[in-house]
Amino acid sequence: MDISLPLDQLRSTCKYVAFLKNPQVLKERFHLYGHCSLFSKKRYKNAFFKIKGSLSEHRFIKPRPMLKPSKKEENLIEEKVTQNEDSSSSGISAQIEKLVFHKRYHEALDFFELLECEGGCQLGSSTYDALITACIGLRSIRGVKRVHNHMVSSGLVLDQYLWNRVLSMHVKCKMMLDARMIFDEMPERNSISWNTMIGGLVDLGDYVEAFRLFFVMLEEEEEEFSGSDSRIYATMIRASSGLEVISLGQQLHCCALKMGEDDNVFMSCALIDMYSKCGSIEDAQFVFDQMPVKTTVGWNTIIAGYALHGYSEEALRMYYEMRDAGVKMDHFTFSIIIRVCTRLASLEHAKQAHAGLVRHGFGFDIVANTALVDFYIKWGRIEDARNVFERMPKKNVISWNALIGGYGNHGQGIEAVELFERMVCEGMMPNHVTFLAVLSACRYSGLSDRGWEIFESMSRDYSVKPRAMHYACMIELLGREGLLDEAFALIRDAPFRPTINMWAALLTACRVHKNFELGKFAAEKLYGMEPEKLSNYVMLLNIYNSSGKQEEAAAVVQTLTRKGLRIKPACTWIEIKKQPHVFLSGDKCHEQTKEIYQKLDELMLEISKHGYVTEGKTLLPDVDEREQKLPHYHSEKLAISFGLISTSSSTSLQLVQSHRICNDCHNAIKLIAMITKREIVVRDASRFHRFKNGTCSCGDYW
Repeated sequence: MDISLPLDQLRSTCKYVAFLKNPQVLKERFHLYGHCSLFSKKRYKNAFFKIKGSLSEHRFIKPRPMLKPSKKEENLIEEKVTQNEDSSSSGISAQIEKLVFHKRYHEALDFFELLECEGGCQLGSSTYDALITACIGLRSIRGVKRVHNHMVSSGLVLDQYLWNRVLSMHVKCKMMLDARMIFDEMPERNSISWNTMIGGLVDLGDYVEAFRLFFVMLEEEEEEFSGSDSRIYATMIRASSGLEVISLGQQLHCCALKMGEDDNVFMSCALIDMYSKCGSIEDAQFVFDQMPVKTTVGWNTIIAGYALHGYSEEALRMYYEMRDAGVKMDHFTFSIIIRVCTRLASLEHAKQAHAGLVRHGFGFDIVANTALVDFYIKWGRIEDARNVFERMPKKNVISWNALIGGYGNHGQGIEAVELFERMVCEGMMPNHVTFLAVLSACRYSGLSDRGWEIFESMSRDYSVKPRAMHYACMIELLGREGLLDEAFALIRDAPFRPTINMWAALLTACRVHKNFELGKFAAEKLYGMEPEKLSNYVMLLNIYNSSGKQEEAAAVVQTLTRKGLRIKPACTWIEIKKQPHVFLSGDKCHEQTKEIYQKLDELMLEISKHGYVTEGKTLLPDVDEREQKLPHYHSEKLAISFGLISTSSSTSLQLVQSHRICNDCHNAIKLIAMITKREIVVRDASRFHRFKNGTCSCGDYW
C-alpha cells in the first residue's frame, strides 16, 4: 500500500478497508474463529449476585432464656451498636482511601483485612475503588481475590465505572480467565470494557485471541464502535505488529485515515512501531513525518525502528535531530542510543549519551545504566563498566550478568567468579544466563576446578537445569586442557541431542591441539547440521593443511567451489575522533596511506628484533588466499598503524574485526602492544582480545 497517496485517493482505492465492516473476510483468510472454550458464547452465572443463605437456616442449640429487655432499651442498644459500627467502618474506609492516595498500598490492604475480620461491614464504592487501585499497584493476586469476594458477599450493585474497574483489576494482574468471566457477566459494555479486555490479551502476546474478540466487538457493537473510539484500533495495530502481518496493519491504518485519526499521537506511534517491526521502515518514516506534534514516544519509536533493522547511522542521526528539536528525552531514548553506539563501536558518541543520561536526571536508571555497562564492556572499557555498575543504587539480574560476562570475555575469570559469589551473597538469585556468563569466564581463563564446581551446583543448589550452552562451556574447558576424549565423552553422554555449539567447541579444541581424526569427526557432524556454513569447511581445511593432509584439503576446496561458498575479505575498523575508518588487507585507499605503511614497516622491523617471525601457515578459518600473500599488511595491522599515528601515546586502541583474527596478526599485536606500551583491544568474530605488555587476555586460545 502506498500510504503517501492523498487521503481521498487512499479511501477510494484501498481494497482492504472492507474487512472491518465485514469481518467474515478476514475470518476465512486467517481462520481466527477456531474452537476456543475461553471465548465461547457461553455466559457464566453471575458471581456478583450469589447471595449466601442466612444463618437462620442453620439450627443451633438455643441458650437458656434470659429476661427480655424493654422495647425502649432494645432500640437504644441497637442504635448505639449501629452508630459504633458505622463510625468504626467509615473511619477505616477513610483511612484506606487516604493510604491509597499516598500509594501506601500494603497498609491499605492491611486495614481492609481488619474490616474483613470484623465482618458485616459495608463499604462504599469509593473505598472499593481505592482497594482496586492498591491491588493493581501491588499486582497482588491474593488481594484481587479478597476484594472481589468481599464485593460479592456484600451484595454491592456495581455501576458501569466499577464494573470496568473490577475488569481492569483482573486484567492488569494477568488473571485473564477470571477477567473473561467478568467481561461476559457485565450487563453492559462500553468502549472502556472492550479496550481493557482486548488490550490485556495484546499485552500478554495473545494476538489471535485479541483479533477474535475484536471481531465479536464489531459484530455486537457495530453502531457504537463504527468509528467513535480510536484507542481500540491503536491496540489492534499493536496486535498486527506482534503477529508481523503487515496487511492487517495496513487495513487498520486505512480505517484510522477514514476516521480522521491520522493526527492521533497514539495511533501514529502504534503505526510507526508496526511498520518497523513488519520490515517497512520507509512507511514508518512516512507516518513519523506526518505527525503534527512529534512526541518523545514517537521519536523513540522511529529511532528504535532504525536500530532494529541495522540502520545504526540513521538511528544516530535521528537521535541528534531529536536533541536539536528540543524534545524531552527519557531513559528509553538513552538506552536505545547506547545500544546503537555499541553496534557502531562509537566510544565518543556513547560518552555523550552517558553525559546526557546524567544531565537529564536518569543517572540511576537500571535499564539505561545496564546498557552502559554492556557498552563499556564490549569496547574494552572494563573499568568504566565497573564504575557505572557500582554507582547503581539498584541492580537487577541483567546488570549482574552483564558485568560477570564482561569480565569473562576479557579473560578476567577470577574477577568474574568473585562477582558471581558476591551476587549470591547479596541475595540475587542467578538464572541460566548468569551461569552461562560465569562458566564462559571459567573456560576463557582455564579455571577448570572452579568451573566444574559451579556447573555441578546449578541443579543442586539453584534448581537451574544445565542447558546445551552450559555443556558447550564445559566441553571447551576440557578441550582447553587437551582432554579431548573427556570432552567427546561429555557430548556423547549429554541428556539431550548434541547441538552445533557443542560440536563447534570440540572442533576448536581439535584445531588447537591438532587432533586430526576427532576434528574430522566433529566437522562432519557440523556439516550435517549446518551444510552451508562456510567456517565449518574452512576450519577443517586448516586442520588438513596443518597436518600435511594435502589431498583431503584439496577435496574440501573442491566442495567449497561446488557449493559456491567463498571467504569474504576481512575488514577492520577503528574510530578516531568520532569518525570510523575501515581497512582491508593491502588497502591503499586511505588518505594517509603513505604514513600508515611507513609506520607499519617500522613496527614490523622493531618486533622482528623481539622474535617475531611471519607465520607460514594459516591456522584459522577466516583468511583467504589474497590475505595469505599479504601477511604484513593485514587489515588489523593497518588499522593499528593508523591508530598509533592518530592518537596520543597514552590512548588505548579499540578495533573491530569482521573475521576471526589470524595467528600471525595475534602474535604481531602482542609484540606491538609491548613495544608501544599501548593497550590494544580487538573484538573479532570469536571473542575479545585484550593485548597488553606482550600478552593477550585469551591465553592464545580462540
